[in-house]
Amino acid sequence: MVEQLGSMDKVVKYFKKTSEEDFRTELSEIIKMNKLAASMQKKIIDAVEITPEEVRNFFKKIPVADLPVFGAEMEVSQIIVAPKVSAEERQKVIDKLKEFKKEVQEGSSFSTKAVLYSQDPGSSSNGGYYKMNKKTPFVKEFKDVAFSLSEGEISEPFETDFGWHIIYIEKIKGQDVDLRHILLVPKTDDQSLKDAKERVLQIKKKIDDKSISFADAARAESDEKETRSNGGVLINPKTQDTHFELTKMDPSLYSQVSNLKEGEVSVPLIDTDQSGKKKYKLVMVTNRIEEHTADYGKDYIKIKNLALKEKQIAAIAKWSEEKIKETYVKVNGDYRNCEFTNNWLKK
Repeated sequence: MVEQLGSMDKVVKYFKKTSEEDFRTELSEIIKMNKLAASMQKKIIDAVEITPEEVRNFFKKIPVADLPVFGAEMEVSQIIVAPKVSAEERQKVIDKLKEFKKEVQEGSSFSTKAVLYSQDPGSSSNGGYYKMNKKTPFVKEFKDVAFSLSEGEISEPFETDFGWHIIYIEKIKGQDVDLRHILLVPKTDDQSLKDAKERVLQIKKKIDDKSISFADAARAESDEKETRSNGGVLINPKTQDTHFELTKMDPSLYSQVSNLKEGEVSVPLIDTDQSGKKKYKLVMVTNRIEEHTADYGKDYIKIKNLALKEKQIAAIAKWSEEKIKETYVKVNGDYRNCEFTNNWLKK
């Protein structure tokens, strides 16, 4: 709000509050209530499941004229070739992390070192802090180390696909762990990058020559664990299926695939992630789907999600209806003549 309006005084004046403290108190209460409401809604809808028969009935009851229209989509596959890191560079990073561990054990601040040196863009600014439990979606190697440590313990350096880490366990509260970590990424030299580019060009030539399919090349050659086993096919993180709607696609991915024909393999592309790691990749559009009216067979996942959403909304409404009967509800006078969806006034 300060960034948008220029100063705290302007924020307080804009929202017609008497002081910053009053505004913070009111805002804190609003945020608290929103979080409580979201938490309760999640608790209700997490128990809601839907069967294929319910999905079928949901689709059948939609009039033909009202069937949703789904935008143009594509399915995309990729092959990742990462430059090899020299043993010397790897050892430099391990030695540096061991040095950090020793200094912290002698009294230095782990948090400060994470701010100054960690290459994890998601946590370095807040001292490498993460709160997690066994269901938190971290990579397996990271979770295995985190849950093997005691409170106050610092791990030895260990490797994941992101680089090398050390973890410090700040607090263990039941199933939750408060931790801090430092990530260092070994540097790759120019020769390693050249070797990676040569390797990706050889893979592309084999695919272009039809001596191997893109999917088989991904299984045999790709350095990306997440997509290698399924032939390089990308999963949409928002929908958990293989379709990417063009209007909602990540801009960087869209720029790489928008001009490709179906079945065409891109030139080698170089990607740099937020921690500075470089890698080469090939991408291919395996399927283009034009804008179309919902089809039960082709769009089952989307229709299932719509049906589930409707069932979840109904579950929340049912819960609200039952709770209203046994809960004291105060409705301010200005709102008592409103038309309410639920029976808040208990008429």
